[in-house]
Amino acid sequence: MATQLTWFGHNAWSIETGGATILVDPFLDDSPTSPVKAANVKADFILLSHGHGDHLGDTVAIAKRTGATVLTNFEVGQWLGKKGVSGGKIIGMNPGGGIDQPFGRVKFTVAHHSSSMPDGSYGGVPGGFLITLGDTRIYFACDTALFLDMKLIGAGGLDLAVLPIGDLYTMGPDDSIDAVKLLNPKRVAPCHYNTWPLIAQDAAAWAERVRSHTAAEPVVLQPGDKINV
Repeated sequence: MATQLTWFGHNAWSIETGGATILVDPFLDDSPTSPVKAANVKADFILLSHGHGDHLGDTVAIAKRTGATVLTNFEVGQWLGKKGVSGGKIIGMNPGGGIDQPFGRVKFTVAHHSSSMPDGSYGGVPGGFLITLGDTRIYFACDTALFLDMKLIGAGGLDLAVLPIGDLYTMGPDDSIDAVKLLNPKRVAPCHYNTWPLIAQDAAAWAERVRSHTAAEPVVLQPGDKINV
């Protein structure tokens, strides 16, 4: 199954696979780095890692416009329903749980972070996503600290891992290198950096460290760039 990913900056991604378009954390209109606006993206599915505004982003508007199915944690799903997203188009999950979808399987993984909604209400627990597309496995760590069980997530093999490197709110470059060692993916792409000065990082220097200290191939993208998996 041919799969193409496009990075929109921060942790916003589009995945084209098997005739489906999947958005991850579509923070677009208010993002200082996104090359696209919410009104111009396609979506059949949206994977939403937690409730913070820089990940929730334009989920409500996109889901209403496209009729996309949203996979997220249970509490964020309830909040989306109150904002007018059709309940039949919301799949509430919890860490460790997975579900088959027409394009493949999605597992909601543990993430060590926080989660609240823009209005201050409870946003459940944050998570990442392990996506299985035929023989292809992609892991989006989303907003998280380093944790030892990443070794279990990578145990079945990973074609691509997407890891935050911005520091301050998530793991930084140092811990991300340890994460790569635990996950042992074929390729690794950085995210959640250079959106704002507080999370500025040198991605080229990070890529050199990945090459020197791990077996993974680093893939550094600019917002709007694509990668085939």
